[in-house]
Amino acid sequence: MFTSNIGRLRFFSYSAALLVAEIVAMVLCIAGTIGFEGLINSKPGPGREGVAGAILVVSLLLVLVRGNFAWRRSRDAQGSKWILWGYIVFSAIYAVLQAGTVLVIDFDNPDTISGGLNLLGFGIFGLWISILVAKPAGVDLRELTSVFDFDDLGPAAPLSGMKSNLYSSPAAGAVAPASATAARIAPTPSRPTGPGNARLRPGGFGKRDLA
Repeated sequence: MFTSNIGRLRFFSYSAALLVAEIVAMVLCIAGTIGFEGLINSKPGPGREGVAGAILVVSLLLVLVRGNFAWRRSRDAQGSKWILWGYIVFSAIYAVLQAGTVLVIDFDNPDTISGGLNLLGFGIFGLWISILVAKPAGVDLRELTSVFDFDDLGPAAPLSGMKSNLYSSPAAGAVAPASATAARIAPTPSRPTGPGNARLRPGGFGKRDLA
């Protein structure tokens, strides 16, 4: 299940489902630790270590699943290795930075939000697009035509070879006309002559035919 190749549509569907699962997981991590109100009202520092640690663990697990999808899709399309590994490595870095952002962000001061995380996110999205639109691998025509390979039919090969040699040999071609000519010029055996085979010769009127 986790090793088979996947096409474009399945890769897109899996990625969309994984994005929804990631959003739900983040919400559950925040709600199950410090809560949304506590996160907004809290100050950066040790008070957010619990929620940051939960987000980091969940994000890394999702990176593993996302990397599996990307690997299967890249293998199906015979995509570039550096695009695949770049996507996986950058996704892991994004997960670490995302947890760190939750740990240090100050909601009262929007200037503390770094734009580098957004740039990294756009880079990951570009790599994801490259993996998605990669051209599928071509089908090996030799595998398709292998079903028409008659080399295994051993008994029929000698017979066909004998027939071809018979009709293609010059000596065989000369034998057939010679036999036909001999049959035409062979003399017809005559009836033997003798007392037992004598026949009457026609004579004149009133005369007795002699044997």
